[in-house]
Amino acid sequence: MEFAPSAGVSLGIELELQLVRPHDLDLARDAGDLLARLEKRRLPGAVKPEITESMIELNTSVHERADTLARELDEMRRAVVEEAGLLNVRISGGGAHPFHDWTDRRIFPNERFRYVVERYGYLAKQFTVFGQHIHVGCQSGDDAVYLVHMLTRYVPHFIALSAASPYYQGEDTSFQSSRLTAVNAFPLAGHMPFVQDWAEFTEYFGKMRQFGIVASMKDFYWDIRPKPEYGTIEIRVCDTPLTVERAARLAAYAQALAAWHLAERPRPPARTVYLVNSHNRFEASRYGLRGEVVEPYAGVKKRIGDDILETLEVLAPHARRLGCAEPLAELAAAVRAEDTDAAWLRARHAARGSLADVVRDACTRWEGAR
Repeated sequence: MEFAPSAGVSLGIELELQLVRPHDLDLARDAGDLLARLEKRRLPGAVKPEITESMIELNTSVHERADTLARELDEMRRAVVEEAGLLNVRISGGGAHPFHDWTDRRIFPNERFRYVVERYGYLAKQFTVFGQHIHVGCQSGDDAVYLVHMLTRYVPHFIALSAASPYYQGEDTSFQSSRLTAVNAFPLAGHMPFVQDWAEFTEYFGKMRQFGIVASMKDFYWDIRPKPEYGTIEIRVCDTPLTVERAARLAAYAQALAAWHLAERPRPPARTVYLVNSHNRFEASRYGLRGEVVEPYAGVKKRIGDDILETLEVLAPHARRLGCAEPLAELAAAVRAEDTDAAWLRARHAARGSLADVVRDACTRWEGAR
């Protein structure tokens, strides 16, 4: 595989969104009609189908700065909300719909999704969960492999910062993010093998394709994976936030982390990161910012919220250079206040008393009301 170089630490994101019926707040099945309307509008990015007809995916264009990414996201959000309203459909963020029944879902009719159904059976419908994927540009395949290894240490940060799926199938899961359990069911989930460089990665990929296990990079559901056709790495562990502002802050955090590691190479990749990864991502999914992870280089336990704040201090010079100091300061303030989307959803349930009202409030929040 050829790796198409990108401008260093450029940004792009994908956001999977929920389509909601206003009358009962369950998931709608209107992706096809909504996409047809959006095709007639000139948008800066793209809006695409996802695996079921209850989802769409926003794809931004490529950005050098998080602030221009945020403005584009907001423009796309407004367009989607407007066109959905004309179809009597509402839009929501969040990592999982709180009470939908997965058996009611219908697969969106395209070749890729038909293959997923044939291969994975009922898991395809259960994959009606909603995530944010963050793409960070890399100038070479070797840089991409390095960043995948290095940023895996921060997977718990992204899970905790984005957690927005405490409810699933009508129940409080006791997790901050339940979404990843659906991803974990796929046999090619987890993490990239500990390859040394792009040449070793392409050898690994060639063997997997020769065995008939994969046909393309899309068949890997890893937490972070290279995307050679885009010239990026793709961070895939985030729930879709309830607002585009939080989505942009998460992208800014990924950009600053990548810039720091590429500029300073603070430490080499280590297999220990992968020894503790399953434990660490569970702690983040279950307890969020209050989870305790094993720091793989020092071998000590740290509270995730504290680890994030310490990391943000290290990133400050790079954040100023990249023009993303403000969104990272907002991220730090949210960590100190333990202001997460999962906490907001639980607070709305406590105040309103029903999951339908929680969905209604989440739609209102996504639509721009605070």
